[in-house]
Amino acid sequence: MAQFVEFSGIYKAFPGVQALSDINFRIDGGKVTALIGENGAGKSTLLKVLSGEIRPDAGTLTINGEQVSFNHPNQAIKAGISVIYQERQLVPMMTVMENIFIDDLPANKFGILNRKELKKRTQEILDKFGLKISPTELVGRLSVAHQQMVEIMKAYRRNSNIIAFDEPTAPLMDNEIDTLFKIIEELKAEGKIVLYVSHRMAEIFRITDELAIMKDGKMVTTRKTAETTESELVSLMVGRDVGDTYKNLVRNDNIGEVMLDVKGLTTEAINDVSFQLHRGEVLGFAGLVGAGRTEVMRALFGVDKIVSGEISLEGQNVKFASPKEAIEAGVVLCPEDRKEQGLVLPRSISDNISIPVLDKLKKGLFMDKKAEIALADEGVARYNIKTPTIDKRTVELSGGNQQKVILARWTSAKMNTKILILDEPTKGIDVGTKAEVYQMVCDFAREGKGVIFISSELTEVINVSDRIIVMHDGHITGEVSRAEATEESILALAMK
Repeated sequence: MAQFVEFSGIYKAFPGVQALSDINFRIDGGKVTALIGENGAGKSTLLKVLSGEIRPDAGTLTINGEQVSFNHPNQAIKAGISVIYQERQLVPMMTVMENIFIDDLPANKFGILNRKELKKRTQEILDKFGLKISPTELVGRLSVAHQQMVEIMKAYRRNSNIIAFDEPTAPLMDNEIDTLFKIIEELKAEGKIVLYVSHRMAEIFRITDELAIMKDGKMVTTRKTAETTESELVSLMVGRDVGDTYKNLVRNDNIGEVMLDVKGLTTEAINDVSFQLHRGEVLGFAGLVGAGRTEVMRALFGVDKIVSGEISLEGQNVKFASPKEAIEAGVVLCPEDRKEQGLVLPRSISDNISIPVLDKLKKGLFMDKKAEIALADEGVARYNIKTPTIDKRTVELSGGNQQKVILARWTSAKMNTKILILDEPTKGIDVGTKAEVYQMVCDFAREGKGVIFISSELTEVINVSDRIIVMHDGHITGEVSRAEATEESILALAMK
């Protein structure tokens, strides 16, 4: 009998937000079903209902005709459900093999861990996924991309009948994505139930058979992938025609003098990196995973120790010993991993926006609460952050709205931001929000500030940037203008 999962009349509300409203939706085995919608549409909440992380307020979940109810994710796992979230659920201080087999570690008859068997089984999975990492490597030392692959391998190892992927390819490169898609095709051929959440349209049309479109916590409609178009999907998702995302951008046509001059920058991870950023310019950085783009920005931001080289900001030599010094000089960073490094998730939107300017929000010995509220309100309005209140905890926001909170922080009226560094700013956010972020980047440049824009999506970095620096193996291999750039030319430089 063919397998299926069915959601019937699912409702879920959080304070001030109706996250899910009367969701009726069936997923059949032997197919890949895409769940799509804008950030905040309710996709992640629905996945959490499936995984047992949250209980719905009303409605039922049925697997193969049998009604089920989970009080804890472990119950869902035992029922054959694996959900791979954007937020990795790994233990950094444990090894790759310990993370992959964390709930099924092989032991001898005395209950002692059989490390030899554990290593053997892990190596077999690593070989299947084509990963050149050691089973005994600590997960915390891996790149974001490799951590994501470990998360996927953990779910694959469980041999679950129901597998849901939430933005699985966001940190991955093309060869890793190809490997993942081969695995998904195998799961599909085995009759497994595969649910795939992504904002990348090319992936959706490449890998899925059916589509379910959500908006504002409701199921809008379902479609067969082969019978729809990208423009139709975008219109259903956002409720409007976003047109050509890049052609509609209002850019800065008045690029000025050099404001950042980097010469021979060298750290443990990068070698002899030199480039310039002009006032009012969006400077893109492209390259494969491990090319050194993030490491350049960490050095600029005072995180990684500089071995040699010079940094000049507005004609003055600088060398930041800490991010605090960089921020005070007007250099800020929106990190690739916004949840771990960019936000204080348990704190409110207001707290996250005001963190770097608390000293400017004091009235005598006390905080000027009115000024703090005004700052947060301005940020929420400017970036169209979807929230019922500025007191909402940041962890409860969608990925796109979390990204907007970081942007609101660094570009607030109380900040003296001169250079905005964006490391994968649109990772895991929907097409409508991407268009908003692109225009925010261009608006910031039009104010005469400098923007450094890192992205692994070549189409994005080509169309948003004025110039593109390409890196490989810790050094710069070339530079191209937006007018000259093609995906082929950038890839050629990225693989030099």
